[in-house]
Amino acid sequence: MSTLEYYVPGVYSHGDCHKIVDSLECGTSSQTQTLEYICSMVDDWEIQGTYSEPMVWIGIYIAVASLLCILAMAADLLHGFWNNKLWFPCKYFSLNAASITVITVTMKLPVDLSSEMPSYMDQAAKLGSLAFMCTMMTNFMPSLAAMDNKTLLANIIGLSILVITMIVNICIDIYTGAIKHINLNLLSVYSSSFDCVVVAYIYMAMILLLLIIMISASLIIPTSKEILEVRYQTRNKTYLTDQHPEHTQRSIVEKLRQHVTRYWVMAETGSPQFVMASIPLSTASAVICGIVLILNLFVVFEVPFGYHGKQKVYGSAYKWSILFIVITQSIGVLVGAIAPIFRCFSVLSFKLVIKWNMIHLMVLEVEEYWTQKLSEWKQSPIHFLSSGRSRTLVYNLKGIIISLCIKLQKVIVISCKGISLIPTVIPIYVVYYWKSVEAMLVTQPDESGTDNTDGDLSNYVLQIHDEMELVETTLMRISNSVNSYILEAEKEQNKDLLELLDKFTGFKGVENFDTDHVQSLLSFEIVNSWSLPIVTLTCIAVALPNIPKDKTKSLLRSVGEGLSYTHQVEENLNCEKEYVNIRKATIILWNEVEHKCKWLDKALQKDDFRGKTTREILKWFSNRANEFVTEFNRSINGEMVQNPPKELIAANSMYRIAETILLRDESNREATTEKQLFALLSGMIADILGACFTNLPRVIIVKCHESVIEKREASVKAAAKLLGKTSKIIERLEACELPSMDPDKMSYVDEWRLYLKQIIP
Repeated sequence: MSTLEYYVPGVYSHGDCHKIVDSLECGTSSQTQTLEYICSMVDDWEIQGTYSEPMVWIGIYIAVASLLCILAMAADLLHGFWNNKLWFPCKYFSLNAASITVITVTMKLPVDLSSEMPSYMDQAAKLGSLAFMCTMMTNFMPSLAAMDNKTLLANIIGLSILVITMIVNICIDIYTGAIKHINLNLLSVYSSSFDCVVVAYIYMAMILLLLIIMISASLIIPTSKEILEVRYQTRNKTYLTDQHPEHTQRSIVEKLRQHVTRYWVMAETGSPQFVMASIPLSTASAVICGIVLILNLFVVFEVPFGYHGKQKVYGSAYKWSILFIVITQSIGVLVGAIAPIFRCFSVLSFKLVIKWNMIHLMVLEVEEYWTQKLSEWKQSPIHFLSSGRSRTLVYNLKGIIISLCIKLQKVIVISCKGISLIPTVIPIYVVYYWKSVEAMLVTQPDESGTDNTDGDLSNYVLQIHDEMELVETTLMRISNSVNSYILEAEKEQNKDLLELLDKFTGFKGVENFDTDHVQSLLSFEIVNSWSLPIVTLTCIAVALPNIPKDKTKSLLRSVGEGLSYTHQVEENLNCEKEYVNIRKATIILWNEVEHKCKWLDKALQKDDFRGKTTREILKWFSNRANEFVTEFNRSINGEMVQNPPKELIAANSMYRIAETILLRDESNREATTEKQLFALLSGMIADILGACFTNLPRVIIVKCHESVIEKREASVKAAAKLLGKTSKIIERLEACELPSMDPDKMSYVDEWRLYLKQIIP
């Protein structure tokens, strides 16, 4: 037996081979050369084994990245079900730089050209990644409408680069044999030639088609937003001018509920994501996703049930981690397909008006908005060339290219309209069954929150196509969703704040917390906000030593809740620069008072004030504020200050309020006790809060009238929650006699004080 016959791969190392070569003194030259060649092969195998060791961890990394995508898609799915939005807007899983980066990791197998994938498990993992990519692209569809034009262009380009790279690499894998002709035995009944290569071609076609659909959808997004904005402004103007006389006797809360409901319908149906979910392109992508899901199930079921001879289970360098990739991404395909398919059938009722009555027009007609942006680009002039001849040549060439793009866009739209008709060929009884189940799932509107005399809410539905109509069940679902927000928020109303408002005395505290008899310490004026005097008065009340802790804590809780509303009044109605600076400073000051119980870095410990009279306590606050303002005046040396620091704002407010209370205390014959001072301070706080809260209806209306289309839905939702939380407050103030002030002036505390000075002697 020759020396070569003793070599067994995996037994001898390259060092052993070289020792054998050295010992072959009497061997022939051909044997020596052959053994040297084998030694070099062993070297290559060992090097390859060393480099392939980390591939297991890379496989786990791919599975973890896939899991992140699945969790994001599942979060959007749960968010849609929880909020009764069966068009499933993208909130967590949207197309952006971060998601593209994670997807690049999940697509490591399709773009991997260096690793051999010999077993069927490896082939299934590679094909499963393509199916997972199809699912993720379909889920991205609504998120395209939530972007501005520049962001949309950048994200589409990034996705296109990734998709094209994947397709090129898969073609190389097929050419080199990395994707093998392994038959799918579960499909052998239908076709004996249906193997992994055929599946790869199908997936590539689906991915490329989805990319084309996404690019086509991106072209109508700017135009659709313009159409929606025009129709929104038209509905808005109609609503503001069309006020029914029979509704004048309704309460403010009922009017606000009606207002919020109407603008919620406009915000929901006019949401770019809702419109994107309603177009035929989205339905076509959902159909493609369904096909991919079915095909992926056959590929995955082949792993445990298929027959592939005596192949190794894990033949690639990824080893056992390939199983985790297959399982994770198969779950991802299943989870990711739910939202598009549900979206397809939830908007089916929305589209039945067209599909059953205008099917022949749908297939043949391509509305102008599908190609409007391309037409604008075609007609736009060329600015980057100065020569007339070259500019004409480029302009004509651009016209030819865009004309081809317009024709291609029409072909895509017509094709997708045809594909979107597939769900309508489902037997009619299935459609009726779905609608009956849907009607059972829709909660009947609450009588207290539903306006039976509100008119037809369908008048406030916004769509880009004139022939589209929203059916009653979908409209009811939208109306019920805003009612649920209001009802849930009503349960969150703060009892401590309502108890504090019981001390409301009729706006007297608004005029009494400050006086012109106190000389200003500053050479410039600092405006008053609603929140600033409330925080200042609370600081004094918290420092009173003989007030029970439960009353102090209750005051802090109620003031904290009240400030959350005063900040909203200031943010929406006091938009001038000086008020913005005051609001920011007040938020910081209140955080120090609420969480650290400090004012100007001085702890408001009750023990420090124990044994002092109320006058001495007020004098302490006044003196400390005076010292700070005096030191600040010395540092600026008479210069004007554009943005005064928060410490100066707090000190100036404290000095004026403390001195005002001291001046009024001097007019009393008897000294004010701590309980009396606490009651006085609480009453002033309640009066300021009450005056501020008279602006809450205006704040709710302002939030409903959000000008940015992408933020409109969230703004109206915030208005609905604010209405629910403050409904009892608004009802209480409605019973009070409000001053006959200009509504614009009622949003400023200084305007209130000026008005009250004129009517109160």
